[in-house]
Amino acid sequence: MPATGHFKGRKAVRWGILGCGDVTERKSGPGFSKAARSELVAVMRRNGTLAADYARRHGVARSYDSAAALIADPEVDAIYIATPPDSHCEYALAAAAAGKPALVEKPMARNAAECDRMVEAFDRADLPLFVAYYYRRLPCFVRVGEMLAGGELGRVTGVTYRMAEPHHRRGAPWRVSAAIAGAGHFLDVGSHALDLLDHLLGPLQEVEGKAANLASDYDVEDTVALTFRAPGGALGSMMWNFASAAHDDLMQLVGTEGELSFPMYTERPLVLRTSEGSREIELPFPEHVAQPFIQSVVDDLLGVGSCPVTGRDARRTSQVMDTVLDAYYGGRRDAFWERPGTWPGRRTR
Repeated sequence: MPATGHFKGRKAVRWGILGCGDVTERKSGPGFSKAARSELVAVMRRNGTLAADYARRHGVARSYDSAAALIADPEVDAIYIATPPDSHCEYALAAAAAGKPALVEKPMARNAAECDRMVEAFDRADLPLFVAYYYRRLPCFVRVGEMLAGGELGRVTGVTYRMAEPHHRRGAPWRVSAAIAGAGHFLDVGSHALDLLDHLLGPLQEVEGKAANLASDYDVEDTVALTFRAPGGALGSMMWNFASAAHDDLMQLVGTEGELSFPMYTERPLVLRTSEGSREIELPFPEHVAQPFIQSVVDDLLGVGSCPVTGRDARRTSQVMDTVLDAYYGGRRDAFWERPGTWPGRRTR
C-alpha cells in the first residue's frame, strides 16, 4: 500500500505515548527513540509520579498525567496509544479531533463497532491510523512471507494453529475483564496469529467458531476454536485453550511442496520440511520487537516507505474475533460488557 506521506518533508516524527506502562518498557517504547527519523518527546500515565519516572529513565523530555494535555502538546506530532483496549477508541477519537495521526496497540478495540468509529473519525479528518500488529515486520515472519511468495511450499493447502496456556491457574485481572479487554486472553494474544494469517494469505473467509468457559473463575471465555478458508482455497483450523495444563504454541502451513512450522510467541527456529528433508531457519527477535514496525510507521508518515497495516486492515481481525465470540456474548455490536448476565456462554457456577 502507498505511504501516506502525512509529514513529508520533515526530518523526524515527534511521538507522544499515552499509557507508558509495562508494555512500553522494552517491547515498544525504546523503539520510538531508536527508529531512524523518530523522536519520543512526551509520555503520559494517569499516575503522574510513574509517568515522570518513566520519562527520567528513558530520557524523555516531558511527562503528563492527563491524556488531553499530551494530545494538545504542540511539540507532539503523532500519538501512540498503549493503554488497555477500553480507552483505545476514546483516545483515538481525541487524537483525530486534534489533527494528529495515531498508532494504536492491538487489539484495535473491544469490538469491531469501536473500530468502525475510529476508522470513520480518521477518514473524516484525512489522517493516517495505524494498529500495532508488529509481527508483520518481525524478520522471522517477513521470511515466512518471502517463502510463500517464492513458492517454497508450493500451493498452500492447509493451516493449523494451537495455543495452550494454564491461565486458569493465575490471575490477569484486566485481560479477563470484558469491560476493559473486550473478551478474554483470546482478544489479546489471538489477534496476532489472526492478523499474521490475514497478512500472509489474505483476508480470512467463511469464518466459523465457538467459545466456552470450561475451567476458569472469570466470566469471559477460556477456550476458542475456529475454522476458515483462505483466499487461495486452503482450509484452516485454530484453537486457543487458556485452561490447559500444558503449554503449546505452533503454527503450521502445509503446501503441495513443503510444510512450514513455527511458534508465534517464542524464539524458536522456523522448520521447513520437504521431500528433500528438514531444515531450520533461525531469525531471532530484535531487542525491541516492535521497533521494525515502528520504523515502517515513521517511514510511512514521512513518505519514504509504507506501513503494512492500517485501521481498516486491523478492523478485519476484530471482525473475525467478533464472529467467533458472538454466540458466547449474545452479540458484540453493542456494549455487551455492560450486560454479563445476558451472555449465553457465561459459565454457571
